[in-house]
Amino acid sequence: MLVDTHCHLDARTYPEGIDRVLERARAAGVLAVVAVGVSGRGPAEEALALAQRRSDVVAVLGVHPHDAADFGDDLDVIEPWLADDGVVAVGETGLDFHYDHSPRPVQIEVFRRTIQLARRVNKPLVVHTRAAPNETLAILEVEGAREVGGVIHCFSEDHAFAVRALDLGFDLGFTGLVTFPKAASVRETAIWAPLDRILLETDSPYLSPVPLRGKRCEPAFLEHTARFLAQARGIPLEALAEATTGNARRRFGLPLARALRV
Repeated sequence: MLVDTHCHLDARTYPEGIDRVLERARAAGVLAVVAVGVSGRGPAEEALALAQRRSDVVAVLGVHPHDAADFGDDLDVIEPWLADDGVVAVGETGLDFHYDHSPRPVQIEVFRRTIQLARRVNKPLVVHTRAAPNETLAILEVEGAREVGGVIHCFSEDHAFAVRALDLGFDLGFTGLVTFPKAASVRETAIWAPLDRILLETDSPYLSPVPLRGKRCEPAFLEHTARFLAQARGIPLEALAEATTGNARRRFGLPLARALRV
């Protein structure tokens, strides 16, 4: 019984329909998903509507750092939606100094505002960070993100970053990236990380795990990441699934627990 704790279920990406995608996920042992709606009101509304329609879906709403310059003002629109029982976290938010699709000062401002918003609504954060490890950690610390905690989504940093993130109350989310041959640092962190502080995610439609690299990712592919990580940690797949599902319940609260009972 697995939970995909981060996926983007855009209907344009999956023309066969999201219900069909979720049927395949269930057949592969993925019994619940966290759908992320970012970068504009449309995707946020879609994720919220999906969570309201399906008991096996919960939503996360926010503004991606790539789009901070275009959609930062949407935080005011999203804020009332965060009160919905199906919305379990705020994000994904953060800093991406690798692509710099939005100016860095704007990314920083939207990141700060999003942390403040999460604290107001008392919901955890889902954090995207790339090529900005020190800046990300410093802003989380200064803005009091420890108060709500959250997830470092698609963990791609090193052991030292992981130690500081865990201390700030953040779990570590691992995607198919952990299966990539060149991702040794990520893999080492995934093996070392406390079992009660890791989550599994696909980041669909991106980052398909080995042996499916190059294909459009979807929640059903999570079993490949889970099997790989269980083997790397030297534990049964069932033990990893039980632990990470329990972690997802704890991090994302009762709506996800209800979904998993369906």
